[in-house]
Amino acid sequence: MDLVGSSPVFFTYVAAFALAAVGCGVGLHRAARIEDPDTRRGMVALLLCSGGWAALELGFLLTPGTLGYAFYLGSLIVGLATVGAWLYFCSAYTGRAFHRNRLYRAVAAGTYLGIVMVKLTNPFHGLYFATQFVSDPFPHLTITHGVFHWVVTGLSYALVAVGFFMLFELFLEADYDTRPLGVLVGITALPAALDIAGYVSNALLDINHEPLGVALFAVGILYVFDEAFLAVQLTDGVDDAVVYLDDDDHIKESNGEAKQLFPTLSGSRGQHLDAVLPAITEILETDDQILERTRNGETEYFFISDTSFSLGQVDIGRMLVFTDVTDSERQRRELDRQNEQLEGFATAIRHELLNTLQIITGRVDVAGDALNRGDVGLAKESLQSTAETADRMSKIVDGLATLARHGQTIDETTPVDLQPVVDGAWKRADTNGLTVAADVDGQVIADPTRLRDLFESGFTFAAHNGASTVTVTRNADEIVITDDGTPAGETAPEAFFEYGGAIPDAAAGMTLPNLRMLARTHGWDVSLDVTYQDGVRIVISNVTVAGPVEN
Repeated sequence: MDLVGSSPVFFTYVAAFALAAVGCGVGLHRAARIEDPDTRRGMVALLLCSGGWAALELGFLLTPGTLGYAFYLGSLIVGLATVGAWLYFCSAYTGRAFHRNRLYRAVAAGTYLGIVMVKLTNPFHGLYFATQFVSDPFPHLTITHGVFHWVVTGLSYALVAVGFFMLFELFLEADYDTRPLGVLVGITALPAALDIAGYVSNALLDINHEPLGVALFAVGILYVFDEAFLAVQLTDGVDDAVVYLDDDDHIKESNGEAKQLFPTLSGSRGQHLDAVLPAITEILETDDQILERTRNGETEYFFISDTSFSLGQVDIGRMLVFTDVTDSERQRRELDRQNEQLEGFATAIRHELLNTLQIITGRVDVAGDALNRGDVGLAKESLQSTAETADRMSKIVDGLATLARHGQTIDETTPVDLQPVVDGAWKRADTNGLTVAADVDGQVIADPTRLRDLFESGFTFAAHNGASTVTVTRNADEIVITDDGTPAGETAPEAFFEYGGAIPDAAAGMTLPNLRMLARTHGWDVSLDVTYQDGVRIVISNVTVAGPVEN
């Protein structure tokens, strides 16, 4: 055919189908690198069928006449095979097993062969299509489709819609943005509108435009939205938050769960991870890959899995998966706290036993010497002192056993009025002339008995610290116990909370360690205010307040 002077419409059609065929051929190289074998086979088949379909349509345009008729008939056969390749790809990509089901494959093969036989025998019955040579707008065979063609076309579009349904369902289940898929669906569906326009008017040719849409879909997946489609497939069935990075740590994709966990991810595509989530970058540089964060007033813990993945043999990015390990991490930290507590108890008991044994040994020696000298009164006094020391040791051990039980995690808490608890603790404490001033209106969520023991430990410490007055105040989520006794001075703040530290003296050496332990069983923190120099100020923070927090 002499193409010189041909209509621009002719060149447009030739260019479009030629580009579709070439694009599918180029895409084969990329498709061959898809890791999943079934998805790879589906995409390769889709590209081969779509590219062959476009090439046959091109041959039909370039060679009007008998050869053109053969090209068009071939395009119908290959085009129908494209539907099968499409369904195979969608089933494999979405993790379904339809493409492996023998019954489905047998039905599909039988249906395909039956339709092909109708197409091949079309020259005898003309039920599928008829041709006529025309010269306007350029020399070509015009196609008039029969009823059977439209029935098969309707069936084909229904099957294509099933494939799109599988893809959309996967995107929704994986909690990813469906807009990339929507764009490709729109592109793929556009040729259907062109078919209708060609059928009802002379503005376009009445031929199959579908290979153009299928080619654009396949190439779009491989080169434009490849990262989005790969991210969705990789995280199919993953309910955790997922952030997908390129090989330079720029954010490419993130699912809906990740955006709920980190609202700053919205609109962050293309930005560097360090600029959007700097805390995550810092955690990834350490051996501890546990993220601790507070959301809706609750502390949550997430384990960060950092996995590199590749396309073929080339690394193309990383996938960060944030797995909620709140329950297990809370248990682990509670076990660590209890182990630390038990070590502290063991140190305290060992310290008290050694002191008591030394005192008892000394008193027994004094009693023995007194008896040798005939001083019965001194011997009796020494033996009584020995018994009192042993009793004191027994009470201390019993007290530690009680604290060990109290040191377990609290199962049930209740709103507790602070003022009555402070008053009760004050009555139980050995305050030795100490005065108290309390301004603790309101309630906290706590175990009443342990909360009372906590305040009792604080008052006992103040009495042994040489204080004359101790005050208790509450400010927002903090409870502060302040005495006017001996300041901490150069003593390290943590030394006050170590069992066996004997601060300020042996008799009160366990009071602040016990206070911190009782606070931690509630999930609270305890520290010493190092800026306060008129005595000792104990700050209990992160207290769970009942009702609105007062400022």
